[in-house]
Amino acid sequence: NTAGSIQSTVRANATYGQSIVSYTGSGSNATIGHGLSSAPEMIIVKNRTNAANWEVYHSAIGNTKHLRLNLTSAEATSSTRWNDTSPTNSLFTLGTNGGVNENAVNYIAYAFHSVSGYSKFGSYTGNGSTTGPSVTTGFKPAFLMVKRSNTTGGWNILDNTRSPTNPANLRLEAQDSAAEGASDSYKVDFNATSFQLKTNNAEWNGNNDTFIYMA
Repeated sequence: NTAGSIQSTVRANATYGQSIVSYTGSGSNATIGHGLSSAPEMIIVKNRTNAANWEVYHSAIGNTKHLRLNLTSAEATSSTRWNDTSPTNSLFTLGTNGGVNENAVNYIAYAFHSVSGYSKFGSYTGNGSTTGPSVTTGFKPAFLMVKRSNTTGGWNILDNTRSPTNPANLRLEAQDSAAEGASDSYKVDFNATSFQLKTNNAEWNGNNDTFIYMA
């Protein structure tokens, strides 16, 4: 893909809003072609050459901030990840941080955007109640990953294969090596067109906290 200032190698499924992008960093602010037909709402980037964090862009927190998939830390502000620039329907923009764009270093990026009836990327605000927010997706989720973004919290994962009936409560965490755990502290119902939090656990439904998700 030669659309950006750095040439990339892309395997994309534009119909389902997912692409895998390989590129070599330049060390200077740059753009990368992602091969999709709409702007990505979530991008996960990993330095393949050196030890570095998994840098995450999510449209719900904006182009000035980033999260790290391997850490529980809150969103952080930095122009060196996305150069304060939102993705377009052909490109995403990188700053100069070694996690995304060090000179002569190899990277892999996973890019996603919402597709009606298939996937949804967004955010919700917790209410601290066991009758938590109901978040509209337009389809019955099979996989859900939730991260509290305004403060610390794990990358919590539920799915309908390990939990085939409601409530889903077999949790894994992307940043943690721990085995799955089952608890009422992280119950979520997967409904026909939404998911609903059924817990007041702070990492899922802290009162007035902001949560990003991919479904």
